[in-house]
This record gives sequence, C-alpha cells and structure tokens, in this order.
Amino acid sequence: MINQTRTNRALFGLSSFGLSGTGFFIYLALLLGPGIATGQTAQPTTFNPSEPLERYDNPPAYIYRLETGPRMISQFGPFVSFQANVDANGNNIIGDAANEPSIAVDPTNGNKITIGWRQFDSVLSNFRQGGWGYTTDGGTTWTFPGVLENNVFRSDPVLHSDETGRFFYLSLLESFCDDIWRSTSGGQTWTRLPPEGGGGGGDKEWFTIDKTNGMGHGFQYQAWSTAAPCSFGQFSRSTDGGFTWQSPLSLPNSPVWGTLDVATNGNLFIGGASSFSSPFWCIRSSNAQNPNVTPTFDQITQVNLGGSLVFGGAINPGGLAGQLFLAVDRSGGPTNNNIYMLASVQSSGNGTDVMFARSTNGGVSFSAPHRINDDPVNSNKWHWFGTLSVAPNGRIDAVWFDTRNAANNTDSQLFYSYSTDGGVTWAANVAASNSFNPFEGYPNQNKIGDYITIVSDNTGGNVAYSATFNLNPNRGQHEEDIYYVRVFPRSTDPTPTPTPTATPTPTPTPTATPTATPQLRLLRHRDRSR
Repeated sequence: MINQTRTNRALFGLSSFGLSGTGFFIYLALLLGPGIATGQTAQPTTFNPSEPLERYDNPPAYIYRLETGPRMISQFGPFVSFQANVDANGNNIIGDAANEPSIAVDPTNGNKITIGWRQFDSVLSNFRQGGWGYTTDGGTTWTFPGVLENNVFRSDPVLHSDETGRFFYLSLLESFCDDIWRSTSGGQTWTRLPPEGGGGGGDKEWFTIDKTNGMGHGFQYQAWSTAAPCSFGQFSRSTDGGFTWQSPLSLPNSPVWGTLDVATNGNLFIGGASSFSSPFWCIRSSNAQNPNVTPTFDQITQVNLGGSLVFGGAINPGGLAGQLFLAVDRSGGPTNNNIYMLASVQSSGNGTDVMFARSTNGGVSFSAPHRINDDPVNSNKWHWFGTLSVAPNGRIDAVWFDTRNAANNTDSQLFYSYSTDGGVTWAANVAASNSFNPFEGYPNQNKIGDYITIVSDNTGGNVAYSATFNLNPNRGQHEEDIYYVRVFPRSTDPTPTPTPTATPTPTPTPTATPTATPQLRLLRHRDRSR
C-alpha cells in the first residue's frame, strides 16, 4: 500500500523520465501514423477516429519553483464550487493544470468523496499523471496527496465505489493498457491490484461495478475504444474485484466513447457511439454475471439521440464535446430498471445540445430524443460535456457546460436539470457556476479534457468539473483546476411540464455472437525499451 506525498517538483525534470518510453512512442507514431493504433484488425467493424490518442508526448517539464496562492471558492447563487487540486496547506498551485475529473462517493458516508483527474505539473508540458484528492467533510476542504505513481504517464481516469465504500481508480498508461487501484481508506491511500497494465483495456476506457445481490455481485466490467487497445477486443470482465481480467471480447457494432451500467437483475448494458456519426447503441449481456460462462451479447438496440458526438469542435478543439453516458435506475420504484442515455450531440450548425432517451422495457426500444437544455434553439450554441446520474430514489440529475449566456459563445457555465418521473419531464435549467473561459490554461494540448462526472444521492448530485477560475499571474491567463460542487433541486424550481415525444420505435438486433480473443489476461509489464 502506498501513502503518497507530493512530488518534489524542484527535482521533477527532464532527466526523470527515461528515453525508452519516448522511443517506444516515436516508433509507434512512425509505424501507425496519426490517430491509428494496433489491434484494429481484431474488431468485426472498425473506423479510424480523428481524435488524438492519449499517448505519451512531451517529457515532464522542469519545475524551478513551486508557487502558490489562495485556493478558489466560487459561489453562484446557492451553489458553491470548492477547488480540489490544492497543496498541503490548502492553497492553489500556480502553473499546473488539471482536467478530466471522475468522482466517487462513499454510499455509506456521503462526506467521504474522492476525485481523480489528469494532473499536469506544468502547463508547459502535456505529460500527465494520475492525480487525486479526497475530502472527509462533504467537499468543503480537500487534500491532494500527489499522484498514484510519481513520474508515470496516466490519462483517462475513471473512479467508482462499491456498496461498502471502497473506491476504485482505473486509468490508462502510455502502453494503452490500464490498471486499477483500490482504496479502503476513503481515498487517502491506494493499492494497485493487478500488475502495471494488468487491467488490459485501451484508449477511452470506462468501467462499472455490479452492486446487485445476484451471482455477479462485485464483478467489474470494462469497455474501451477501438482506436488503441492494449491487446485486442473491446470488453473485459473481472470476477475477483479487479485483481485479474479475463481475455477481451469484441463488442457488436464496436461502440466507442460510452459508459456501462448494471440492472437489478444483473444484466449488463453498454452504451456507445458509432464514431462521429449516428446511431448510438445499447448492448446487453444477460450472462456476464455468470462466472462460469464467456459473456455473450444477446440484445443490440439502435438509439436515436438526434445527432452525433463531436470531436474538434470550436469549444474544445483538441478533444470531444462530450461522451455518451448510460445509467440504469435501481430505485425499486415505478421507474426501476429504466435505462437512460444522454450525450451532447450535434444535429446541425456548429453547436451541440444535451439530448436524452430512455427505455422502459429493458433496452428493447428507446424513446424519441428529448432536448434537456431549455434555452431557445440556437444551433451555434454549445451545451457540452453533458453527463447524468441516477439517485437511489430514481431522480435523474444532468449537468453540462453551457454557452447560452455568453456573447462570445465561448465562456461557459455549469448548468443543472433533473427529472423525477423517469425522464418524461425535466425541471427548468439552472446555472450552477460562474462563467469561465475554457480556452485558457491549456497544458500544451488544446482541450480541457473530454468529460466531467456526477454521482447522485437522494437529495442532490456531487459534481466534479474542471474550470478556469484561478488567474496565473505569471502567464496573464487563467488556469485549469478541479472543482467540486453539490447541485440539488430547489423549492423555488418551477414544476416541469411534459414535452411531447414520439412513440418509441423498437429497433432491437438480436443474437450477437461474442468473439473471444485467445490471450492470457493477467498481462505482464510491457517492455518500455521497444
């Protein structure tokens, strides 16, 4: 077990990372060309995404002097955002950057929260590590102990908790393999479960944990993009809590940039996009919960969200305008086992809208797309990084970045809406943060990450997001930092009114055959000298 302390930044220089890692990625880039990675031939269908891979690029920057300033607490109406990436004294670290946060909350004690993020020790280098912070007082004060491993490239952090309050942290390594870490101390310390890279995976990986009482209880399921897999396939399962991962499988229709969740009966649902075009897909495995069989995917449903995901849009030039988020209602009430899908999509013009669809029949069919952002339709406005979460009582929370109030169509605010009737109606949108300029503070790559995240409880939602509220006086611009804010329905919110939707059209495509790739799953440490 590690109990990490902050890196001595004055010694964290160019010599701290060997040339072997750099040489491997130069070789990979020359071999593959931009935006294409190995392993694609193992997929039943493939595409060549234009999104840059999460690969090692710049070496770490030399930090001559660590400067600090007061941490940022930013209030907008009843919503207060607290900075999470602070030093040991609770101060802002000037000159670093942090984005792409993923949040986990202890379901047994909501005051214990941890956030993982991409940590850039200097905006002069896009070398990033697995940063994290934790709180024991519900998000008012934060401790940022450092990174999972000093001087190890990491990206795409994804965090979850199980029903006992243990936290898990999945992230991508320079080899395009990943590994998973576990904390039994509320995020204060972490232990790596498999060997480095032993989680398999690939670029834009995501995972979920089965929290039901069935035979799959505690199983972890992981899916990733086809762009740069660690080995082959797109899906893997761990039946021992993340210590070992089974041989990867291909997914029908190769969905990417999505998430996955488990229904109360143990059925696994995987959501994803067809690259940067429609449609979206919802894929079910009803036997992934059975440890004695190789998972198969027995239901594939096409989902219309009214548009497509966006990469390279003006609002986030080097990244996505958001991923596809799938969540299952496990409330036990009238909306139990509803499946919800949400994404920021582009249908026309240059902007995006936050669109939502729901299934009330186990993913056999989905509703027509519903526009959640309620401002006047303007195809050039950006409603981006849309994400959702379902509370234990069935309330759906959605948050996103929004430029509706910006004359320059750039400055963004965090917005919030919720539904208490399974997504049929949505509350009036409310701004939950001050505005910020997402173009400032780039850590030598032109994006503020690819997503934000939310975890809901019965009274509100816990949100982790990146924003540029702090000013870096040395560069004369603001910098990317991680913030925590709690959003919640207000007694003054107007009663939502139903929006007519078209009759759901069933579009299931049954009986997909899994393709197991013969490969030992507990991967060994990859030779970095290649």
